[in-house]
This record gives sequence, C-alpha cells and structure tokens, in this order.
Amino acid sequence: MSSNLRIAIIGQSNFAADVLELILERSKFQVVGVFTIPDKGSREDVLATTAASHNIPVFKFASWRRKGVPLPEVLEQYRSVKAELNVLPFCSQFIPMEVIDGARLGSICYHPSILPRHRGASAISWTLIEGDEVAGFSIFWADDGLDTGPLLLQRQTNLEPTDTLDTIYKRFLYPEGVKAMGLAVDMVADGTAPKIVQTEVGATYDPAMFKVENQQICLAQSAVGIFNFVRGLDSVPGAVATVVLDDGTEEQVRLFGAHLYSAGPVKDGKALKLKGLAKPAWVHEGGLLIEGTDGAFVNVRRIKRGTKMINAGDWFKQAEHQPITDFSEDELAKKVQLASIWQAILKAPIEGATDFFAAGAGSMDVVRLVEEVKDAFDVPLENENVFMAPVFDEFFDQLVRNLRQGSGGAGGKQVEYKGFQLKANKRDIRVPTQLFINGEFVDAEKNRVLDIVNPTDETVLCEVACASVNDVDKAVQAAHKAFFGSWKQVSARQRGQLMLKLADLMEQYKEDLATIESVDSGAVYTLALKTHIGMSIDAWRYFAGWCDKIQGNTIPVNPARPNNVLTFTRKEPIGVCGLVTPWNYPLMMLSWKMAACIAAGNTCLIKPAQTCPLTALKFAELSVLAGFPPGVINVLPGKGSDAGQAVADHPLVRKLGFTGSTPIGKHIMKSCADSNLKKCSLELGGKSPLVIFADCDLDKAVKHGMSSVFFNKGENCIAAGRLFVEDRIHDEFVRRVLKDLRSMTIGDPLNRSTAHGPQNHKAHMDKLIEYCERGVAEGAKLVYGGCRVPNMKGYFFTPTVFTDVEDNMFIAQEESFGPIMIISKFNGSDVDSVMTRANRSEYGLASGVFTKDISKALSFADRIEAGTVFVNVYNKTDVAAPFGGFKQSGFGKDLGQEALNEYLKTKCVTIEY
Repeated sequence: MSSNLRIAIIGQSNFAADVLELILERSKFQVVGVFTIPDKGSREDVLATTAASHNIPVFKFASWRRKGVPLPEVLEQYRSVKAELNVLPFCSQFIPMEVIDGARLGSICYHPSILPRHRGASAISWTLIEGDEVAGFSIFWADDGLDTGPLLLQRQTNLEPTDTLDTIYKRFLYPEGVKAMGLAVDMVADGTAPKIVQTEVGATYDPAMFKVENQQICLAQSAVGIFNFVRGLDSVPGAVATVVLDDGTEEQVRLFGAHLYSAGPVKDGKALKLKGLAKPAWVHEGGLLIEGTDGAFVNVRRIKRGTKMINAGDWFKQAEHQPITDFSEDELAKKVQLASIWQAILKAPIEGATDFFAAGAGSMDVVRLVEEVKDAFDVPLENENVFMAPVFDEFFDQLVRNLRQGSGGAGGKQVEYKGFQLKANKRDIRVPTQLFINGEFVDAEKNRVLDIVNPTDETVLCEVACASVNDVDKAVQAAHKAFFGSWKQVSARQRGQLMLKLADLMEQYKEDLATIESVDSGAVYTLALKTHIGMSIDAWRYFAGWCDKIQGNTIPVNPARPNNVLTFTRKEPIGVCGLVTPWNYPLMMLSWKMAACIAAGNTCLIKPAQTCPLTALKFAELSVLAGFPPGVINVLPGKGSDAGQAVADHPLVRKLGFTGSTPIGKHIMKSCADSNLKKCSLELGGKSPLVIFADCDLDKAVKHGMSSVFFNKGENCIAAGRLFVEDRIHDEFVRRVLKDLRSMTIGDPLNRSTAHGPQNHKAHMDKLIEYCERGVAEGAKLVYGGCRVPNMKGYFFTPTVFTDVEDNMFIAQEESFGPIMIISKFNGSDVDSVMTRANRSEYGLASGVFTKDISKALSFADRIEAGTVFVNVYNKTDVAAPFGGFKQSGFGKDLGQEALNEYLKTKCVTIEY
C-alpha cells in the first residue's frame, strides 16, 4: 500500500472539483498540485477555486504543448510537484505523454462511456444517439491513444426512455463517477488496480458534437432515430433543424424535449416544412409532430428560435419582435453588470445564449434574480418576466426596454397613524406602531409600549403599543358590533371581492412587507418574499374564492304523515374570533387563520407575536385601503400573558385559533373551556420524524433533508425534528449534509445571497444553546455547529448536526424549533422498529419518508401518526391542502376547505308543511 500518495489533479469543471474534495477526505493522500485551464475573463474555473480554498498549488496552462512539442516551462512546473499519480477527472486539453508517463504510478482518466464503445469527446451524446440500452463510464490508464488505455474499472446503468444528455449525466454519470474516481485512486494506492487491455471488437470513434456541422439532425430516418438524436443533444446544445418559411427563406432552429408519439392524429394541426423531411411536420397544441421514414412519429415540445425558447405548439403564435441593436454605452455597461448578477447566481460563465433554467436555476433563484435586478436597476420586474425571457440576451433586451420606457409610481390615500420610517433594503417604509381597533390606529391604555428588537444587529427598531385587557375588550366590542351590523350587510360575493382587493394590495406592497418581515423577524428576504408574503397572498386569494360557495345540505327525513317535512342545514359564521399567532411566520400565520375566518363571515381580533408584530400592523393599514368596514379586523400587539390571555378569556369571543407551543396550547384550551366553552383549534409543537431509506434518491433526500431542518432558520413548526437514516447510507448522507452546511451563507437577511439569517430573538437563541449542551451531555455526537456564530453581532446560531442520537435522549424527544438536525440510524431490515420509533412521540404534526419503493411509502403513510405526510419531498405545503396535527400537536385544520369548518357552525332547520 502506498501511504501519503502524492497526487496531481489535471482537468476542470465541477466534476473535477468534487473528485478533488473526495480525495482530500482520505488522509492517506496528498494532492500536491492542481493543473487547470486559465481564467475566462474574471471567472476562475471551479477546480482552481476549490484547490485554492485548500491551499493546494494551482497551475493554469492555456496549452501544454506547441506544434506537438511539450512546452519546457510547463513540464518544469509539472515536475516540480513530484506527483506519483496523475488523476484526470475531466480534461479538455491534450496532455503530453511526458506528463502522462511522468508520474511513477501513471495516469488514470474518467470517460463517460463503456469503452471501447464511444471513444471521443461526445461519448454521452452518442450513447443516446445510437440508441444504446445501457450507459456508463470507464476509468482507464492513459496511454498515447484516444481513450484506448487499459481499463481500471467500469460502471453502467440502464437507459430510461425519458433520459436525455442532461438526465443521464446528473442521475448517474456525475454522482457515480465521482465516487468511482475515489475508489480508483484507493485501488491504485492499495496496489489492487487492474490494467485490462481494451479490445478493439466493437470499438467506435464518434464525431465531436461541439462542432455545429455535427449537430444537424437527419430527418430522413426512423422516428426512434430522430428521437434519439434530439435527446442526445438535450439540453445542450440542441439538435439543429432548418425550417423552410412560406417565402422560401430558411431559418435555423434547435429542437428539445422529444418523445415518441402514439396518441393518434392531432386536431387543428398546422403544417410546417422542415428541410430534409419528406412530409410536412405538424404544429399542434402539444408540440411539433415529425413523421419518421418508418411512418412512426416523434413529438418535439420545445424549439429554440434564435435565443428564445418557445413551446413548439406556439410556433405560429409568435409575434414579430425586433431585438434592440442600438445600445448606448451606458446600456452596454449595464449588460456587464447584469451578467455579473447572473454569474453569481448560476456560478457559471454567462453568454448571450445562456438559458437561466437550463443552467440549473430553480424557483428561489428566480426570486433572487428579480430582486437583485430590481435593486440594481430600479425597474419594475416580476417572476413572470424571467420565465418569459429566460435567455440572457433576451432578458437584457427586456431590461433595456423597461429602462427606456421608465416606470411610474402608484398613488393612494394614506391612513393616519403614529409610526416610524423603516429605511432598509433601499426602501423608505412607513410602519404603524399603534393598536388597530375599529378601523383606527390608537394608543394603548396608559401608553404602554414594547421594544421591538432587530435580531440582525440587536438594536431597538421602534416602540410598539402594548395592549392591555381593556384594550382587548374594546377590540372585541368593536368586532361584536361589526359582526351584527355592517359586516352582516356585506354579501358573500362582496366579501370575496374585498379579500381579493386586500390580496392585490399585499401584492402591490409585497416588497415593503417582505422587508419589514425580514428586519422584524430575521427571515431571509428572498424567502420572506416568496413564502412569508407570497403564501399569505395566496391564502387570501384562495379563501376569497370560497366566500360564495359555503353552503348546507337538504336532508331526507321521515315525516309524520300526512304532513311533509323539509330539513336542511345552514353553514353560518361563528361570530367574533380571536387569533393568536407565533413569531416564526408572522404575516403567513395571520393570513392562514384570518383568511379562512373572514371568508366564513366572521369578524376577528388578532394578537400577533410579541417580538415581531410589524407586518401585522402594516397589514392592518392595507385592510383599510381595501375597504373593510371598521371592527371587522383588529390588531393588538402585546404580551401573551395579558393580551393573549384576555382574548382566550373574553366571553364574546366564540372561537379561538392558536398556533404556538403545546404547554401554552393546553393552557389556552383550559381557558376556552372555563370562559364560555368557546370553540378552539390548536396548531402546536412537533417532533416530526423523517425516515430516509437507502433506496431513496440520495441527492433529493439530502436536499430536502437539509430543507426539512434548516428552512426558515429551523423556526418551522413542521421541521423534521428527528431524522432516521438507514445505516447503509448514513455516513454518506451526513457527509453531504456537512458539505452543504460549510457553504451555507449566514448573515444579513436582506442580502440576496444569504441563506441563513438570525434567530427571532435572544431568549430563543439561548434556548438553542442549552438544547445543544444537553444533547452533548447525554452523549449525542455533535458533528457540526452547536453554538452562536462567532464574531457576528445579532442572534445568529450556527446550523447544527447531531448524530448517534439514542431514543431516550432529550434531543430525540423534544422540539428545538431551531436549525438543529437530529440524526439516528436504523437497519433497513427492521421497518417495524423504525415505525415504532417514529411514532414514539406525543407529537403528530408532520412526517416524511424518502424511498423509491411505493409500497414502502404507502405503508409509512398508513402507519405514521401525523397530520401531514411528505413522500420524497418536504415542506411542500399549499393553501388548498389542509394543515394540522394529531395528538399533542393539536387539532383542527388551517388551509384548504377543511379550515373553513373551524370558523363555521352548522344549523339544522326543519319545516313541516
């Protein structure tokens, strides 16, 4: 065995960077140098960046040789590191044999095909184009031929009919290739690496698909052949076809998203002539239908026309759009600035044809792009603008049009109140600080106030009125009067229209609301915008649709003959409803409860969280602008011990909706019973289990496992309080989690690149520290975090991971409500035991399972004692889906049609005639 093996990495790309990271995890190896390509402009290859972060010498060569002769200065630098083994994960350069043979143990290379088949630079594409049944990769010993060296190891997988170049790379060639490169290095070091001479039987040398002439699709072949060619170039660079227009001119396009078609003749198809195709292709609603020489059909879903990707079915709907060509110097400077924003998000070089989504962007990236562009250029922009113009040049064209057109401001009446000016996020926002009772902002009794602290820097943002018991009574009386007065006069349909108007105002002021929420609660701004505010708006719009659809039933009953009887039920509002909401999602929790409450026809008062009531007060201002009658909505910041208790105790409050901890929920339930036996719904604590089986999609499990714990800083009622990870993948799962955590950006929640903001308030942060200390004391293994972020002002807590957690430990049983991942192992042969462990909790709010076995997933869903079950996903809530728990996680539902029942009473009417 070769200990402390000296390794040189030669190549580029994320793949090479991941191979480097994997090798560095093995202490017996020493990476003595990384040899890669020069910077492209200001962008350094990720391999160089990764190496530099580990203090590994980096050498950047534009070329290793000139006219076939190695460059002496390059050889000298290579030899200076004294490598014993060269590792080439992905290398686009020609490496001289003096380097290949320069290491004592030689050079090993990764190639994405099952050699000797598909030698050359475009092996993945040709695997698909040739219709191979299997795909795979080879790791071989480099020699002086083109991918001809002796084989070290090979891996393969079946090709699926839905595979494209992208999918086979992402699901198999990349992840399994990285692992196999690590294994190959181990085998070389151990002296067990074979050298199996390649056979020439079945060997192929395929043309390079980066040459445009090789990207031209031949349409004079079978439908399967056309299909395979398109998917072999999907999503980069795309199969090139030529459209012959009506005037005889030709237009070159690229085809994407092909599938074999067998659904029969299309309706309302329109002929499109493709060069080289004997019969016309047909544009229809579902795409572009092409007939192969065998009479079978292939359907193409998307066409790239210039730089614009369109649905193929929209070919004849495209309006004439002349791109801008006369850019000013200032606009060209803005193009460079815009490219830097795209590059920071995509972490890839940006060209005119770069497609935002094809480059791997997701929904949160869209939010970030929109916000950064609005911030940088002061232009109106919505998420839809990105989807309509996902290509960089097209997006820039759209930006310039907006800049040239300019934007106007929106006017509107102002509501009178005392407040303060929040200057943050390049915005100047008026924020109320008084109680909101009977349609007006008023001071609290005896001018009582609360300090509102910014969790990011621990400074006092403002003072907010603190409601007393008498203030609560005033609000209840106003709500009671409105319920039996002005609100009764508003029809169900008018009620829905008011709610839609309010939602529109929330949309109009969503950046202000998200900024307030971020500063007040510590929520990351992009998350606040998308989820805290976005889902709040969705809730108001969803329940607005229910207002005129709440109805009873007619019931057949036995009449007393000879008379007849008509029996029917009415669904009626309960009356005055009290709402008490937590500090983790201030506006969203308000909206989840209040939207259903108002849709059902009730009036309400809400006591928002003591630490972050500002979005609720801004919301109150918007409710006035929307036209809600006085008294229908009342907002009372204050302490739970007096204002919250007063809401629970008040005899005119007929329903109470509460979200918070289980101990407080029990107290509130008792108060509801003792006061007037008011109806209550409780969404309480959770210790949601997430079970991850070894047969899962591990990439997805890691991604969602991270989100299940660290989403919204862990201040998430359905957060996975305990992860059960099958022992076969436990170590790999933990390794990937730690890798992702190390790159997580912690900081100012208003910074668009921040992924993890401060905890909501100091008492909670201190509780998390105590929680971790107890975990360590009881013997759990703290593998990451467990403390306040050092040298950073604000309530920043380091994302934390515990492993080796036993069932009897405190941290295995109790909720942290913070960014703390609790991991326990289980053996896959004993599913019954892990189900028992998952259910061994007094909580039952949510749960999750990751597995590819549908039977296992459905069995889990059947046996788990939780109100929500996520399968191969997590945190996927929707305003149309009911939300609520079992056992001591409470009862009743927020969201969905079922939430309306929490704010309705059923009256039965019987008429004899």
